[in-house]
Amino acid sequence: MDDLAEAVWGAAPPASARMTLQNYVKRLRQALADADHGRISTEPDGYRIDADAGELDVTRFGTLLKRAREAARCEQWGDAAAILREALSLRRGRPLADVPSELLLLQHEPWIAEMYAQALETRIDADLYLGRHREVITELRQFTAAHPLREHPHGMLMLALYCDGRPAEALAAYQNARRALIGELGIEPGPDLRHLHQRILRADPGLAPCPRPAPAGPATSAGNARPSQRDVRLMPVPRQLPASGMHFVGRTAELALLRGLLDPAGRAPARTPAPCPTIGTRLLVAIVGTAGAGKTALALHFAHLAADQYPDGQLYVNLRGFDPLGEPLRITAAMRALLDALLPPGQIPAGLEAQAGLYRSVLAGRRMLIMLDNAASAAQVRPLLPGGGACLAVVTSRRQLTALAAGYGARTLVLDAFTNADSHEFLASRLGHAHLAAEPAAARELVAACARLPLALSIAAARAAARPGFPLAMLAAELRDPRRRLDALDGGEAAASVRDVLSWSYRQLSPPAARMFCLLGVHPGPDITVLAAAGLAGVRLDQAGRALGELTDACLLTEHTPGRYAFHHLLRAYATEQAGRRPLPAGGSCGAPG
Repeated sequence: MDDLAEAVWGAAPPASARMTLQNYVKRLRQALADADHGRISTEPDGYRIDADAGELDVTRFGTLLKRAREAARCEQWGDAAAILREALSLRRGRPLADVPSELLLLQHEPWIAEMYAQALETRIDADLYLGRHREVITELRQFTAAHPLREHPHGMLMLALYCDGRPAEALAAYQNARRALIGELGIEPGPDLRHLHQRILRADPGLAPCPRPAPAGPATSAGNARPSQRDVRLMPVPRQLPASGMHFVGRTAELALLRGLLDPAGRAPARTPAPCPTIGTRLLVAIVGTAGAGKTALALHFAHLAADQYPDGQLYVNLRGFDPLGEPLRITAAMRALLDALLPPGQIPAGLEAQAGLYRSVLAGRRMLIMLDNAASAAQVRPLLPGGGACLAVVTSRRQLTALAAGYGARTLVLDAFTNADSHEFLASRLGHAHLAAEPAAARELVAACARLPLALSIAAARAAARPGFPLAMLAAELRDPRRRLDALDGGEAAASVRDVLSWSYRQLSPPAARMFCLLGVHPGPDITVLAAAGLAGVRLDQAGRALGELTDACLLTEHTPGRYAFHHLLRAYATEQAGRRPLPAGGSCGAPG
């Protein structure tokens, strides 16, 4: 309901918004003859409308674009061109032109426009492969005028003019492209466009008449292939993924879900590509969860498994959203880091907007994996996402990142603690099965004391491994006392201390949420309702709801059943510790992070 109200009225909906929306939905059901609510169903806090396959033009467009890309990848150019003509015929002017909602336009118009531009570019590309250079010249002039910073259409126009016996106009088209790039971005054309320019200057016989290009893949001979966006290699292929953990265990269900996103049939990523692999569409995955749950470890393991499906490279940036230094990585620094891996320094313009546009242009048409680790918020992630194409973006965060799911279709995986079985397997991978089998009761107590949290188990295992002659029961006894547990789970540095890692989330809370967090630490029950939390904190029901919502969004609290909130006992120990640092004044915080 909140999303609908914001879409209809903007940031300041009227007090009667909920009732008005209900009336609107009623009228919409009448217009759709939906008397039995089979088309528009009522959900717990909103509505759901079901559309059959092919019923929405934008969905049909995406399906046709995917089919056309598959055909083009298999060099079935006639099929690709025909499919794309069908897709492009679905457009009727500007998307949402008669919908007076600034929010919807901001959310949907850019990616729909980008998808249309990619389809048009690919269809013209297919026509050039079919030798229809004369038919596309006028269309390419219009396209390059509307998109002066996209280099590939400029190259297609140059090639079409040259193949039509108009080399002077082809050279003039290059100069137009160069002026646009220098004037808008302050950079020279890329190497593919410059190379085509040189071939036209020397009247390369490989360009006239237009040759059949080699299949997309490894670089082809300069004498018998025209430039293609699929062949661009501006820099060495980036392989930036950090090493995956040596002792990765468990997470079977989570990995199956992630693999299923890449391949709905559930097949594991292939090590050798199929003869005509599916290009696919952009995929955005957000792995979220509490501190120490192993989000980065899972994301890296999955990224390495999927890397072969993204042969154009893998990029990695630590966004430092929750970091001991306290300051998340600035978007400008993150964007520069990504572009540095893709382009020579002289081709990177100044200014975030120009860099973001160039970044999306470079990724267009490529199969790349981008891992954005430790994000502070959806706002930090948005400018770093690919604009379309066949890229996979994997984001990790301690926040829920609901805005990415709502606005960008992110598939969200909420990562919980290990299962008991995975916890024991994790300890066994570090200490050996024989060590655990010798003290099964101590091993079970150790798992319970660590709340099955991967970080805590890792620290406990490291301590046990450092003292091979000591029984596990001794370490379990140290962890038995809740007042000493966080001291025992301190590996000697910030990233290996449960207390420090939790503090990076705690210190980003608002004062009311921080105070509620501390109070929950001294609350005796295993969980709590909003009503009880309001009574505990002495605040209004809506204030308690906002505080609990902020804690849930920060993954410091879990709504394990509707309306009931709880956290694991390591978070409880940390909250209790913070509560004891000073008295809890009404509306105030319970002290600086420990």
